[in-house]
Amino acid sequence: MSIAIVQFGGSNCDLDVLHVLKDVVGVDAELVWYKEENLDRFDGIVIPGGFSYGDYLRAGAIAARTPIMNSVKKQAEAGKPVIGICNGFQVLTESGLLDGALTTNNYPKFRCESTFLRVETTDTPFTSAFRKGDILSIPIAHMEGNFYADEPTLARMEDNSQVAFRYVDKNGKVTDEVNPNGSQENIAGIVSTQKNVLGMMPHPERASEDVLGSSDGLKIFKSMAEYISGR
Repeated sequence: MSIAIVQFGGSNCDLDVLHVLKDVVGVDAELVWYKEENLDRFDGIVIPGGFSYGDYLRAGAIAARTPIMNSVKKQAEAGKPVIGICNGFQVLTESGLLDGALTTNNYPKFRCESTFLRVETTDTPFTSAFRKGDILSIPIAHMEGNFYADEPTLARMEDNSQVAFRYVDKNGKVTDEVNPNGSQENIAGIVSTQKNVLGMMPHPERASEDVLGSSDGLKIFKSMAEYISGR
């Protein structure tokens, strides 16, 4: 098993993901520069957080148009798991691999803080190690994490169980007060129609070891590894 971690100019969480996958989960992982055009040799892909190309134009918009994304789409169509974290989520929506868009936070400032998430579905390669309704403590760090989709798209996503995580309070209740960016329906993470592509604004790699204050994000990477092993 080998997982690619895609690097763009401005990626800054790539080494954190590499550490978690190799040293904590215990799988092979490799940093891959964005000029690579063939990802066939990998079993899964992570697009980490950061500020690709300085977030010029729109966050993720330039990265989404680099040649490597053609290969990411090819691997996703083959059923391989792909996860985009923070800026990676923005890249996946900009590239059309996920529905919706990430816009500027309602309070238009960068926010870096702990959040509580509720697991909405376990029927994905990234959440199978959880129980539905589990509450996770995972931090955010973004200025453009306000998820938007039109009403028909939102309804389809809800019907197809494509909402993976919502922002909630510590008791699992959805409220406006705990929504850090104004996302519709408190959405923090979604999956594709086939559920093998996940985008999430919170950073599970920053919550994968107890020394960080939470290891709640580790099961996301473990679920992905188990899914790959079972294919």
